[in-house]
Amino acid sequence: MRRSLVLAERPRHHPEASNFLLREDDIPRSAAGEVVTRTIWLSIDPYMRGRLSDRRSYAPPVAIGAPMTGETVGEVIDSADPGFVPGDIVLGPRGWQTHIVSKAKSLTKLPRDGAPLSAYLGVLGMPGTTAYSGMKDIGQPKAGETVVISAASGAVGSVAGQIAKRAGCRVVGIAGGPDKCLWVQEALGFDACVDHRVAHLGRMLQEECPNGIDVYFENVGGAVQEAVFPLLADFGRMVMCGMVAQYSDNELHPGPNLGAVVGKRLYIQGMIVSDRPERFAEWRELATPWVRDGSLVYRETIIDGLENAPEALRLVLTGGNFGKMLVRVGPDAS
Repeated sequence: MRRSLVLAERPRHHPEASNFLLREDDIPRSAAGEVVTRTIWLSIDPYMRGRLSDRRSYAPPVAIGAPMTGETVGEVIDSADPGFVPGDIVLGPRGWQTHIVSKAKSLTKLPRDGAPLSAYLGVLGMPGTTAYSGMKDIGQPKAGETVVISAASGAVGSVAGQIAKRAGCRVVGIAGGPDKCLWVQEALGFDACVDHRVAHLGRMLQEECPNGIDVYFENVGGAVQEAVFPLLADFGRMVMCGMVAQYSDNELHPGPNLGAVVGKRLYIQGMIVSDRPERFAEWRELATPWVRDGSLVYRETIIDGLENAPEALRLVLTGGNFGKMLVRVGPDAS
């Protein structure tokens, strides 16, 4: 029996379990060019909040009555495509379902190379590639520069900061709470980490960045962005990756005064990782050896059961996760 979480109503603020319905039906069979998989891991990411809204965005919203979207790692159980056989492990942008029928061309076969399967949804997947593309294409950190990363303990921020450290930068993280800040410094090797819950965030950041901020990797927005923006140095670069603090708000917040963009000659660019699809394979090839030897550090928060996916998403949007958020939907034979 297949189980699916479908969107029942659009949330007014943070998503709740009541916004979804659990449906059961028969496990589908594959037609020509299709593959059926058993879901093992489901990725939970901040962008999903935008898919729940009917506001115009870079991707269409999930329709009422349709399964919630999400990237998964699964095992092939039925294939009508010569490129896949039962037992293959695949990555694909599919959804909140225990069994999924997909076009074979939309799937990536994963190697049995010693990396955990869950890593292909996090450090070796979309979040890791986002960090890599944001730094390579926009941030372009150089030795001796100061780089600030918001949501530094998250799936994207933790990798972005480690990339900047490998480039020889001074890296300052911003995270929520002393435990996350301690992990960012001790495990990830950032030079400092500031708790965004402190009363004087701007002053604390100024102390850690006395020469200004050359690169800011933005994942949060809101009050954190307000504290960082005045500290950007001349010719600073701002990687606009996400604004998770504002995703559930019903009204848009006013931004900072952009006069400084002219005076400081700032470079500010938004990014969607799918705009540069070539970066996915590039990053996996580069980072897989680092994951194997332990030099690229990452952390996961794992919640069991498809029915708990809405709560996992709520935690991601409110800072309740530590590292990459995953739902374990089925057994991982690896």
